Amino acid sequence: MPRERLRDLQIERLRAVVASACERIPFYREVCRQRGIAPQDLRSVEDVQHLPFTVKTDLRDHYPFGLFAVPLADVVRIHASSGTTGKPIVVGYTRRDLETWTEVMARTLASGDVGPDDVVQNAYGYGLFTGGLGFHQGAERIGCTVVPTSGGFSERQLLVMQDFGSTVLCCTPSYALSLAEELRQAGIDPKTLKLRVGFFGAEPWSEQMRHEIEARLDVAALDLYGLTEIIGPGVSSECLERRGMHVFEDHFLAEIVDPVTLEPLPPGRRGELVFTTLTKEATPVIRYRTRDISVLHDDPCPCGRTLVRMEKITGRTDDMLIIRGINVFPSQIESLLVGVPECEPHYVLVVRREKAMDELEVVVEANPEVVAQGAAAMEAAAHKVRQRIQGVVGITATVKIVPPKTLERSIGKAKRVIDERPKT
Repeated sequence: MPRERLRDLQIERLRAVVASACERIPFYREVCRQRGIAPQDLRSVEDVQHLPFTVKTDLRDHYPFGLFAVPLADVVRIHASSGTTGKPIVVGYTRRDLETWTEVMARTLASGDVGPDDVVQNAYGYGLFTGGLGFHQGAERIGCTVVPTSGGFSERQLLVMQDFGSTVLCCTPSYALSLAEELRQAGIDPKTLKLRVGFFGAEPWSEQMRHEIEARLDVAALDLYGLTEIIGPGVSSECLERRGMHVFEDHFLAEIVDPVTLEPLPPGRRGELVFTTLTKEATPVIRYRTRDISVLHDDPCPCGRTLVRMEKITGRTDDMLIIRGINVFPSQIESLLVGVPECEPHYVLVVRREKAMDELEVVVEANPEVVAQGAAAMEAAAHKVRQRIQGVVGITATVKIVPPKTLERSIGKAKRVIDERPKT
């Protein structure tokens, strides 16, 4: 679709969703009244900046159904976030919402040239988490053979890969690496499998992690983006050009704002992602602050899609660690670790406060060859990691090298940071 026509569609849908939210949801009616903004005041897409932001606490404060725009009789499914900090974020779907979600997930898979001849091994978790069912319904829409393995049971995952001839793998990037490790230990050469493409999301991952996954699984590793508050996976997806994730802008209006001033930033500037749902019926969301840091690009993609593209998430404003006055993102450390051949891509960052000073400990697994060479080789690897962190990030960290399989494996989102500092 030409961008001019897309912008016309966006403003038409933006007015409609704001009108629906203000009419049916008291929270939005009140915050828009306070801002002095009404649906008819929206004359262009740029006018979205005059609308109020929505933040995660707004959704939690109206738990469970306070931000629903339709009665429960019209809601055919409910999903929720993991709820690791307090009550979960609850979202509803009408039949039309499920159709929209299925459509954008079909687009996501089609971006990787997936079609009816493919066998999709879906190792995302099924249940309240949106990942599993999102991929499942999208794959079925385009006629794939879907194998709903869900997460975990790695031996069974390998069996399915071999015996069912899986060509597409869907899971978190951390679990993809775990499966690659299981393949290696089982003596299975990934080149003997039929896997050719993987869709890895639900957690930030670096380009170095992509190269590691591709080398270990012999697949094209594609990134995608989504969040429960907006629809689940399917907000954006890479195509095979891998020049950023195409945002499905006919359903989701994307902005980048300065995370401090909250002022809109132009394409090419790094900042916080903000999304407005344009077609969601059950739980429309206006200007949701994702806390994810990215960049939008609106120049043409060689694939022919006219949709704006977002770069890989480089971190979160609320995941950023401040260590002795220096801003540190876990993704920075990951990029450094994956580039050290002596180390495996499994790590945990532990932050402590000792004598009023913040200290960072990086615990990372060594590869089996280094462990076999003994303590001196492991200390040399630790020294190399320390030097890299000091040189790139600018802080002195304690590095602990541990044997393979020491750190807990995750079948979903990996927990990379343990903050042991006293809560203030």
